[in-house]
Formats: sequence, structure tokens, C-alpha cells
Amino acid sequence: MSTRLRHYPATLKGGSAELAGALRAGRVYRREDLAHVSTAVDRHLRELVAGGKLKKLAPGLYYAPRQSTFGVVPPDDRALVAAFLRDKDFLIFSPSVYNTLGLGTTQLYNRTLVYNHKRHGVFALGNRLFDCRVKPRFPKKLTPEFLFVDMLNNLDELAEDKLAVLAEAQNKVMEFDRPHLLRALESYGSMATKKRVAEWLNA
Repeated sequence: MSTRLRHYPATLKGGSAELAGALRAGRVYRREDLAHVSTAVDRHLRELVAGGKLKKLAPGLYYAPRQSTFGVVPPDDRALVAAFLRDKDFLIFSPSVYNTLGLGTTQLYNRTLVYNHKRHGVFALGNRLFDCRVKPRFPKKLTPEFLFVDMLNNLDELAEDKLAVLAEAQNKVMEFDRPHLLRALESYGSMATKKRVAEWLNA
């Protein structure tokens, strides 16, 4: 079945109806993505939001809701962030993933980190908070070695016993792939993290 939103309320007419017919359910749009479809885009966007055909996520950012048997499906995080940044070069993850390293961390975090080259700050997109941080470098995907280095970089932000985390990290440092760890350390480690891990490796 096509995801095009073909059926819109009778109250939508003219440009609003034409704009509604151009939407694809499940997609995130910027205002400029839709401006070419309408001669009065701001008015038509307001009408579509009022009619439930669009959800406003942030200024200039909209989502065409997709329905499932359980209700409205939220927008895909990567599509949402890509539209917000106007860029596809970013790394998105939750600090909760540090728990996969086996270092005794158990906290769950209600925030999402976005390492990118453009925006810095915490932004509310829909009902989600995204902690955007400008970084000169970040990997294309998460690896245990990157997460180990990144966790140590962000140690002061963890809701954990920091001394216990450091002790466990020191105990487990030799279990990581050494060449991969050294590359991650060189590319992404802070000066404090580089010094700390170098001392552990050379102890």
C-alpha cells in the first residue's frame, strides 16, 4: 500500500489539499522542502498541522505522521536529525550504550547524543531532546574501542561511581583490540583520556 497521504479532510482545499497530496507518510520535511509546492506555504502548513496531516517538530521542521496498528509511528531518529542539521554526516547514540562495554555501568539515559560538524546545544525536536555536540572527528559507526574512549572522555557526565568505573576500565583495558584502541585513542581521545589510557597500557 502506498504511503502517500491521498485522503485528506474535506476542509482542506486548494493549495492546502495540493500540499497534503504531496506528502509521504513517515517523512520529515523542512519548510523549504515544501515551499515549491505552495504559493502560501506558511498558511498551508498551519492548516495541515491543525488538520493533523503534519506535526510540527521544531521551527521550520515537520513530520508527516505514519499510522500503525498501535498508533502514530514516531519519526526515524536519523531522518529527523539529518533534516534538522541539513547534513547526513553525524553519529547518533545514547550514553546508555556504554553499558555494553562490561565495565559495571548500568545507568539508562533519557537523552541522545549527536556528534556532528554543524550544531552545538540541546535541541527539542518533537518530544525528544537531542544533545548536539560539534566534533572535529567521529567514526561512521560505533565500535567498542570508540565507546571506551568516549566514555572516558565523558566520565564527569556519567551518573555512576567514577572511581569504580575507572578501576574497572583499567582492569579491562587489555581486553580491547589494542591496535583499534590506539587508533580510537589517537583520533577521538581527549588529552586526559590519552594520558590515562597510555599509563594503563604501559603499566
